[in-house]
Amino acid sequence: MTQHVKHSSSTLGTAELVTAEPDVAVRLPAGRRRSPARWIMLAVGLVAALALPWFVYPPVAMDIAAWALFAISVDLLLGYTGVLSFGHAAFWGSSSYVTGLIAIHWGVPFPLAILGGMLFAMVIAVPIGYLSVRRTGIYFAMVTLAFAQMVYFVANQLSALTGGENGLQAIPKSFFGIESVETDPFFFYYAAIGLILLGIWAAWRIIHSPFGRVLVAIRDNPARARALGYNVDRYKIIVFVLSAGLAGLAGGVFAISHGFTSLQELDWTTSGKVVLITVLGGIGTLWGGPLGAAIVVTLEDRLTSSGFEGTDIILGSVFVVIVLLFRHGIWGTLADLVRRAVKARQDPGD
Repeated sequence: MTQHVKHSSSTLGTAELVTAEPDVAVRLPAGRRRSPARWIMLAVGLVAALALPWFVYPPVAMDIAAWALFAISVDLLLGYTGVLSFGHAAFWGSSSYVTGLIAIHWGVPFPLAILGGMLFAMVIAVPIGYLSVRRTGIYFAMVTLAFAQMVYFVANQLSALTGGENGLQAIPKSFFGIESVETDPFFFYYAAIGLILLGIWAAWRIIHSPFGRVLVAIRDNPARARALGYNVDRYKIIVFVLSAGLAGLAGGVFAISHGFTSLQELDWTTSGKVVLITVLGGIGTLWGGPLGAAIVVTLEDRLTSSGFEGTDIILGSVFVVIVLLFRHGIWGTLADLVRRAVKARQDPGD
């Protein structure tokens, strides 16, 4: 009898989490529905990723893809778990260094070097996440920032290994001896974009899984999630490590693409930039990260190419305008407008 009651309580708790209705800003994905619109959007996104180097300079296209995955990794925490990490540069930057070191000293194909960097980012995320999730709100953000600055300091001190202020240079693009990929940015893009798409797919699966629904429940009401028997801190640590892995994957691709990495990738400004991209595109939307990355990276490239030196002023102004006019970011606001239009057509009498 006791076992039966316990099972019923667990089933009820899961059902409540699955059917819980989140706020308007970040809607809970309905995993059981297979909306044609979702598959159409996935197809459009895939085509856009494959066509991007035909319309944008390939290295810039690769930067957009890397920053898009980086923003998605942050959004897993900010949009779907409700915690802001202001130190994700630690995982992006540390992975870029480890990826570069593996590629330089072991000469392995770059996908293996990137995998090594990603695993390193996940390993260091375990103690950082364990110590950080005990705090909430601004305190969580400050703790992650402090850990990121510690990683920055360590990298700077290990100058014999990391190059210090000079950075790690001449990172090779080894790819099974295929010269076109190793020397031509256009072909390199198509060899590396598969890793980025794999990371985005992993994020999509996390969001649209029972695990992702528990994360949304934790975001909306941590106390209720605990009352239903879920270990909130454990879930936060797991998603923190997964997010760090995606950030590390993006950082590794970025380092290989540039053939160079430096302390800039570990600096707090890098964490700030990816948060800006995430909020700009729209938190809790998945598509917001790629959209924000495309806008910010393209704008930076155009302004830098024109010789304009006030890039940060323009980016800051754009960010302020978006926050004031688009409460849920660009993608989130557009999605809300589409939903309202569809609802108005379905209920013309309201």
